[in-house]
Amino acid sequence: MKIKLGLGKTNMERIADWCGGELYDFTGESGNSFEYVCTDSREADADTMFVATRGERVDGHDYILKAIEQGCRCILCEYVPTNISGKAAAYVVVENSMDAFAHCAKGYRSEDPLLSVAITGSVGKTTTKELTAAILRQKFKTYCTAGNFNSVIGMPMSLMEADGSSERAVFEMGMSSFGEIRSMSRTATPYVAMVTNIGTSHLEYLKTRENIAKAKLEIGEGLVDSGYLLLNGDEPLLSDHYSDRYDTVYVGYDEKCAFQIWNVRVDERGTSFDLRIPDKMILDLRISLIGEHFAYNAAFAAAAAYLLGADERNIRDGLSSYVAQGMRMNVTDKDGVTLIADCYNAAPESMKGAIDTLAQIKVDGKRIAVLGDMKELGALSDDLHASVGKYLAEKGVDRLFTVGKSGELIAKAALGSGMSEDRVEALDEELGAVAIAEKIKEKIAMGDAILFKASRAMKFEEIIEAVFSH
Repeated sequence: MKIKLGLGKTNMERIADWCGGELYDFTGESGNSFEYVCTDSREADADTMFVATRGERVDGHDYILKAIEQGCRCILCEYVPTNISGKAAAYVVVENSMDAFAHCAKGYRSEDPLLSVAITGSVGKTTTKELTAAILRQKFKTYCTAGNFNSVIGMPMSLMEADGSSERAVFEMGMSSFGEIRSMSRTATPYVAMVTNIGTSHLEYLKTRENIAKAKLEIGEGLVDSGYLLLNGDEPLLSDHYSDRYDTVYVGYDEKCAFQIWNVRVDERGTSFDLRIPDKMILDLRISLIGEHFAYNAAFAAAAAYLLGADERNIRDGLSSYVAQGMRMNVTDKDGVTLIADCYNAAPESMKGAIDTLAQIKVDGKRIAVLGDMKELGALSDDLHASVGKYLAEKGVDRLFTVGKSGELIAKAALGSGMSEDRVEALDEELGAVAIAEKIKEKIAMGDAILFKASRAMKFEEIIEAVFSH
């Protein structure tokens, strides 16, 4: 993970000042300024500050010597290893590298503050982020968090990467435990923040949906005074939130919502809906994503962009211009077969949403689902996988393949909910992508639609490639 500083070079004296660390400078005439920041020693060089962090399996301090041998002169760390004594480098030593780096990012950006939106939620964060940026770009020079830079180290790096010409910024914030969203929000100090939904991801760590809601709502703690917190008005765990420091604004179907979704329509080319905003009703907004649940993502994006200065035309053009990227709900034609690839991540809510898309899409042949394990669901994992199988059976999907141990629970629940045995097949993950693909290919014909959905760790992209290779 490496970024170029968007506002130009800085130095280790300022790093120490921003984070309160102790500076030990042995650089001499070579100096201690830098223009890049990295967390991987393999990317460190003479113009880069290396941030040494401690992970579950790797301690970045073990690689400080390697970074110095590659020319790196600037290190942010928790201690200076004895094996680098006498090396020409500057060190800022802190109690916690990640916490300190967050302070550095906030300090660096304070010289040119950004008007920004911060986005979190159990599912759909990235889609909402990209839709928000697509709208804002119709009117403003907009920076948007790249890829998966949504962690306690990645988000501050995004903040430092945004250049001086950016008029608006969109930051995504993920988490696995309490305190992470709070840290990122206080670093970014957004004008608008949002919690799009409260799902069941991270139950393994947070145990209850109530705890997930509490952790997500930390995003409001970094809001500027008189900013806006957008919340899902249809989620009971969010429906009575109040703060005297910022305005709480609701998005959803409920009549209390200031940004209210109406008249959602889904066809084979996308999703259309109407949206009431504070001063008018906007009719016939359209996105290329297929599925009723995507109206939420689009409505949150429209609300955030509106509060940041976008108008109706910007909203309409931004939403219509959006094209899904990577492995997130991509719908493409593969030699007469409609492929729905959504393999970046999975939770029960997004799994059911993808099944809705498969059920709603227009096809001449069969509707086929290939579903795999969902991770980080904790003690409720078995029940939640079973709920997906039951839901799929109720939606009338023609054929189901599952992959993985938890995937077997989806298959079992689908059978128990009325799908016949000849329409359900549970495949062992140990077979490998090619063998699994061969099983699936036997059942596909032109005119069919096939959905692939699982957590990223299942590597479904390899199965997809094998299915459609020639």
